[in-house]
Amino acid sequence: MHDTSPTPDGNDAARVVDAPADNWVDRSAPRFTRPFLRLSRADRPIGTWLLLLPCWWGLTLAMLFDQQPRWFDLWIFIGCGAGAWLMRGAGCTWNDITDRHIDDKVARTRSRPIPSGQVSVKGALGWMIAQMLIALCILLSFNGAAIALGVLALLPVAIYPFAKRFTWWPQVFLGIAFNWGALLAWTAHTGSLGAPAVVLYAAGIAWTLFYDTIYAHQDTEDDALIGVKSTARLFGDNTAQWLRRFLMGTVGLMGLAVIFALRDSASFLALIIALSGPWAMGWHMAWQLRSVDINDNDKLLRLFRVNRDTGMIPLVFFAAALLA
Repeated sequence: MHDTSPTPDGNDAARVVDAPADNWVDRSAPRFTRPFLRLSRADRPIGTWLLLLPCWWGLTLAMLFDQQPRWFDLWIFIGCGAGAWLMRGAGCTWNDITDRHIDDKVARTRSRPIPSGQVSVKGALGWMIAQMLIALCILLSFNGAAIALGVLALLPVAIYPFAKRFTWWPQVFLGIAFNWGALLAWTAHTGSLGAPAVVLYAAGIAWTLFYDTIYAHQDTEDDALIGVKSTARLFGDNTAQWLRRFLMGTVGLMGLAVIFALRDSASFLALIIALSGPWAMGWHMAWQLRSVDINDNDKLLRLFRVNRDTGMIPLVFFAAALLA
């Protein structure tokens, strides 16, 4: 059963049950905006971080690659932050529109704004378009190649909500969409797509498979009842073995991306510092792996959320390598 107590804004509709109890939307946002902000998951910022961090990986690795940091990179950094917030919101809105008949059958999701009646489908569509248009304005400030990549990113975003209906690997489609920023930010800095960015993108997909499989284990019983597929259901009791493979894939691919990017341009010290990023990230993922209990939903949600810190780790090392 989901919480049916009034929300902090005095409405009868329930607070979204998997949002932090003290989130800023329920506490401080203007009342009329709260249903739309909940629709964008603004009350749960972890998704924005998971979308944004690959962008910042791509930007810092590109700066290491050509050793040509510019003032415009500061705008790329800021623009990626705003764009990630907007496009994560638009993507979540699209996801909730397409999943509205599934969400009302799952305990964790039936309190979301559309199935709970806080926002109509027409209102959600208008909100999605508004977020996308603002994000487009940011994208148009980048170079042509980055703009083309940004437009192309709409394809995996559009497909992802349907993936769990036709494949046991919907987390792959989420990874394709969520890590696209690694390609875009690299290209926004360098002007063209390069092999290090593609390998970094693959590392991000492996990371997404790791954290979203953990997340998906919260819904395995409901998903089985309604026929929704996921890697969590596919792996079952073998989840730990698969998570270990995704951990190794993340670390190995990110390490290769660093080597490809820095081998001809950076100092040996910068290379060592940058390579320490995926190594340290791997240790953090290994700690998560040791803590996973697929039958403890509270722990699963906590582990999912700490992946903001996981993704911050290589970014810190890449930034430090820029100073070496």
